[in-house]
Amino acid sequence: MKVLLTGAFGNVGTSTLEALMERGHTVRCFDLETKPNREAAKRLAHRYGDRIEFAWGDLRRPEDVARAVKGQDVVIHLAFIIPKLSRTGIESEEQPDLAREVNVGGTMNLLTAMKAQPRPPRIIFASSYHVFGRTQDQPPPRRPSDPVSPIEHYSLHKITCEEMVKASGLEWAILRLSAVFPLDLRLDPAMFDVPLNNRMEFVHTRDVGVAFANAVTCDEVWGKVLLIGGGPRCQLYYRDIVRGILEAMGIGMLPEEAFTTVPFPTDWVDSTESQRLLQYQQRDFDDYVQEMVDLLGFRRHLIRWFRPFVRRALLRRSPYWRARQAKGAYRLREAAGHG
Repeated sequence: MKVLLTGAFGNVGTSTLEALMERGHTVRCFDLETKPNREAAKRLAHRYGDRIEFAWGDLRRPEDVARAVKGQDVVIHLAFIIPKLSRTGIESEEQPDLAREVNVGGTMNLLTAMKAQPRPPRIIFASSYHVFGRTQDQPPPRRPSDPVSPIEHYSLHKITCEEMVKASGLEWAILRLSAVFPLDLRLDPAMFDVPLNNRMEFVHTRDVGVAFANAVTCDEVWGKVLLIGGGPRCQLYYRDIVRGILEAMGIGMLPEEAFTTVPFPTDWVDSTESQRLLQYQQRDFDDYVQEMVDLLGFRRHLIRWFRPFVRRALLRRSPYWRARQAKGAYRLREAAGHG
């Protein structure tokens, strides 16, 4: 089957591309023509030959999108500007107008190009469980039928695009993803923006790739909104996730005061239906942690040797830790002044 994969060189895109190739599909990759993407494309072309092709372009340019869509059977639409850890360096909450141009405007361009084809392809749209908003005061799990309540530009864009997809007249499926961490070693300041007692469902990026690839040929997914999570073994509290990663890296758990107390839009989800249809849950959080350890290699020992310095450097990146330290210093000065 001919599959157009937008955002092919991102976190989920890379995993989905690998799963599609394993299943024998022909894949056209649509992404920005950056130096890292071109280098990745060369490696992929050498590995897969004429089963893979590349359509460089920008979702904001209708002519680029129309050229990419031509002759495809299915479109997996992953390309989206996200709140944090974006490979483009652009974050949806920092540049909401630009993010809307790409996310909403780009999706509209894609749907328009698809509908203009003599035989319109089907679309599988990647959404997020962020659309439910803050739900820590509600009993889990979240279900597809739960009301949405976006609190970010990102999740509002996702909901807008979901409605556009449903109203397009095309055959569609929507997969709302749980927390999908990239297979790299970035410790971003965004890690402090989630309370440690927040429920969070992890799903391995490779399993997400399997879910999208299996959806391409699953007759039962069309017209459905499915929640993609790692399953009961991956239903954790954020404290468990942070501790698992930091301890595996040799850094050790950081103080609770370094993290926000404002609830974050993540939760546990009911993935029973998506797992029944797509059979993708193969890995859990422990597998991810082991992969991080393997990626670190000898650097893990260096981190252990310089652990106090690494911890201090990390804590300095937390705005909550800095604010509390400053507040504590102010109180000390006040006490000294009244002494």
